[in-house]
Amino acid sequence: MDVLPRCNLAARLISYICLNGKRPIKQMYDFVPQREIVLALLHGTSSQLPELASMSSDQTKTAILTAAEMLWAERSFGEVTMRDIVAAAGVNLAAVNYHFGSKDELLADLFVSRTTVLNRERFAELKAAELEGGGRASVEAILRALVSPPLRWCLSPDQQRSAAARFMTRASVETVPPIKKIVDREFRHLQRFATALRLALPHRDEVDIYWGLHFALAMIRQTVTDSERLKKLSGGLCDLNDVDDIIRRIVSTAHDALVGGTGVPTPLPARASGARKP
Repeated sequence: MDVLPRCNLAARLISYICLNGKRPIKQMYDFVPQREIVLALLHGTSSQLPELASMSSDQTKTAILTAAEMLWAERSFGEVTMRDIVAAAGVNLAAVNYHFGSKDELLADLFVSRTTVLNRERFAELKAAELEGGGRASVEAILRALVSPPLRWCLSPDQQRSAAARFMTRASVETVPPIKKIVDREFRHLQRFATALRLALPHRDEVDIYWGLHFALAMIRQTVTDSERLKKLSGGLCDLNDVDDIIRRIVSTAHDALVGGTGVPTPLPARASGARKP
């Protein structure tokens, strides 16, 4: 940056703080996210500086996340633009760039924050089951801790209208790169459940346990993302409003798959000689 623009930038920044800040200058300087102000000036958006001065950096970030979640709860990830988020949050683009860098990073941050809360609920239920079982939870209790929180979040009547529930449902449906990267990378929380299942089923083949866990997760996702088709397929016989019954059915099916049977797949019949390959 040349000397003159740099001086102009400093002068504009000092003038803004002196003319608009009713607080002492030192207090004003500490309160306002300084980098956001500088970015706003650099990007020529100084007309929006009062918005930045009226909230702290944490408040700005929360406002952006809340606005983005509300928008993504109603519209697809690709449809919502940065301008939409900026307008809904009442901040400027410089603030979004400062806190998140890009729309993909904002989406990833929001998804991580929501899944963190969700997994915290899962762990709390699992820990309670382990304490009740003297350090070893039952298979049913482990599966219930895995299944219940996401289904209650997304399907309970009192939750369906919340932006968080609708955002998480959309995240299950739309496999956009930022979310897929996180899902593919972050699986440590699932290791906690795999460990609990190995402890509950010491004689079960470890491969069967991982497949059982995988199928339980698949049932959760399918129920959340494609429940309307089940309703039509069953002619309305399957009650999708009874979340307790849905949880019971998924837990029961996953439990039977893990506990019942030998766990050894039935071999495929040998191909007849000269049979045509599919």
